[in-house]
Amino acid sequence: MIRIVKLTLKPEYVNDFLNHFESVKNDINSFPGCKGMKLLQDKKDENILFTYSQWESEDDLENYRSSDLFQSIWPTVKQWFGGKAEAWSTDQYFNGFKMKS
Repeated sequence: MIRIVKLTLKPEYVNDFLNHFESVKNDINSFPGCKGMKLLQDKKDENILFTYSQWESEDDLENYRSSDLFQSIWPTVKQWFGGKAEAWSTDQYFNGFKMKS
């Protein structure tokens, strides 16, 4: 399962978010059931970031979302948002990246 989350940050907090992400990215990436993740930044609007993570199952994602780790991260970053976070849980239909490697 793939989870995509769009985060719109207040301009003055983009660097705070990136610095905080740097300090927690390995903990998130190594959380049980997480197969990997990416942080993406919009090329035209640097206040818009996306997390792209792949999970073994929806239960694994929910375990992360109810974990102490998530509960320590979310209140910190949520205060930096300039808009409501948007999230999608998806099934993968095609992965052309595997064909290219």
